[in-house]
Amino acid sequence: MSIERSRELRKRMPPAEARLWNYLRSLKEQGFRFRRQVQLGPYYVDFGCHHPKLVIEVDGETHFTPEAIAYDNRRSELIRREGYRIARYSNLDIRDNLEGVATHLAAVLAALPPPLIPPHKGEGDDGTAASAATGF
Repeated sequence: MSIERSRELRKRMPPAEARLWNYLRSLKEQGFRFRRQVQLGPYYVDFGCHHPKLVIEVDGETHFTPEAIAYDNRRSELIRREGYRIARYSNLDIRDNLEGVATHLAAVLAALPPPLIPPHKGEGDDGTAASAATGF
């Protein structure tokens, strides 16, 4: 698993993921910084937000075979053990009802602790440069 693998996955983003990504980027104004193809343990998740520890998975038709369901369950168990919540949406939901997905996601985010909004670069609690890294 590597940064190169993450980059490769981002380049080959399916249409539903690209559509959802455009929406998720708009949530940055509210303090939610999502990243694409985030590595958690041995797995990659479609979208992750470090604060408030939320993972969003976009499921295409390949996710509905018995083998894929078992694999997704193993992944989900590890992700939950790391303290993350998981929201799953199908490609069809995103394609046909992005507004409904956005409404559901807003409710999920509202139920989680608020995001940590780091100070702007150069602003620390004591007026010194901030040194904490943000993101994953």
